[in-house]
Amino acid sequence: MAEHTFDLVVLGGGSGGYAAALRAAELGKRVALVEKDKVGGTCLHRGCIPTKALLHAGEVADIARDASTIGIRATLEGIDPDGVRAYREGIVAKKYKGLQGLVKARGITVVEGEGRLEAGPAVRVGDDLYRGTDVVLATGSYTRTLPGLELGGRVIASEEALELSEIPSRVVVIGGGVIGVEFASIWHSFGADVTIVEALDRLVPNEDPALSKALERAFRRKGILAKTGVKFSSVEQTDAAAVVTLEDGSTVEGDYVMVAVGRGPATAGLGYEDAGVAIDRGFVTTDDRLRTSVPHVWAVGDIVPGLQLAHRGFQQGIFVAEEIAGLKPVAVPESTIPRITYCSPEVASVGLSEPQAVEAHGADAIISYEYNLAGNGRSEILGTSGIVKVVRVKDGPVVGVHLIGDRVGELITEGQLAVAWEAHPEDIAPYVHAHPTQSEALGEAFLALAGKPLHAL
Repeated sequence: MAEHTFDLVVLGGGSGGYAAALRAAELGKRVALVEKDKVGGTCLHRGCIPTKALLHAGEVADIARDASTIGIRATLEGIDPDGVRAYREGIVAKKYKGLQGLVKARGITVVEGEGRLEAGPAVRVGDDLYRGTDVVLATGSYTRTLPGLELGGRVIASEEALELSEIPSRVVVIGGGVIGVEFASIWHSFGADVTIVEALDRLVPNEDPALSKALERAFRRKGILAKTGVKFSSVEQTDAAAVVTLEDGSTVEGDYVMVAVGRGPATAGLGYEDAGVAIDRGFVTTDDRLRTSVPHVWAVGDIVPGLQLAHRGFQQGIFVAEEIAGLKPVAVPESTIPRITYCSPEVASVGLSEPQAVEAHGADAIISYEYNLAGNGRSEILGTSGIVKVVRVKDGPVVGVHLIGDRVGELITEGQLAVAWEAHPEDIAPYVHAHPTQSEALGEAFLALAGKPLHAL
């Protein structure tokens, strides 16, 4: 057994872990990064990046399919699964190579293998012990499933969906959250018949109800069937299909059933509790500075209760590295972290939904405004519909910004600034939004809430 000593040992090389390692090394710390698979984690290799590549491929397919509507003579001859795979894998490989170069340039020691936390604090990998002045836990998440919905055969999760060598003709998606509606968009664009089953009463149930309604309308127009407010009961597989039975007695059949009911914290069997780290329902509990119950042990990313987003984990990794270095970084409130669902149309939001704002401030204190993208020139050119919804406190700041429409994820940063800086619509209204852009729709909403609508009624 060999023992190695570092200033910082990071357990997990996903978004939160590698961000902590890179920033700590930049600040002069000697860093070891322990990863059982590949640095970059789920986001780079099996999540954010490959799925968004597939969504772009689907967008191109839809554009080719509808080209004649804008006077372009083009046809969609079909989807080449091998070509799409090569495109997707090429993007991942390029980003992975770049990340490996960054890690190497910063002098970070990458330890390949499954690590386990021990008192000290330290991380054991095989027979070797990596002792750190500080240890950051960043072990990410795993795909959840439901009782009676075990993975295998024609029942798959997003990881297996990425690796399919065929384009299924029919797919049943269990779960209408972020992952579910994104894969529904991908498969529909590739030509499959898609049915989404969501136990709650609306799609993307964590979003403002106005966005859920708009997405459901958009999916209906596309031909994506959504069964909401009904729970999964059982599934039976045959050689040719999988049949899902719902609690209302109805059945849905598909070539595949994809489970998209969320992700759980990957903390089991890693020695956390044995080392004294407090765990609640699988999540690591921390204070507002991301310190665990054990001195000099920190936690970031999906294992910390809250939004399971790569950019949240990335920011937390940087935060912890700077906190360890004594820089006293500013803690970013969860409410100011933007959320984007990259289905077609995209859904993006930051801050409080209208029901949350009403709960926090009272119904009489909240005003909201919805601007329809039908009035936006750039959206008309792109052929997208949707809304911009802004929620404010009466005579007070903007507390929520909610968008749906193609490419609106690129607009949410302005909403983030408005919410995070507690800006009043009157503060934003004088600023000029370039024409013709979709950002003008945000400007129109702020103008309306400031009492001086231009194109709005």
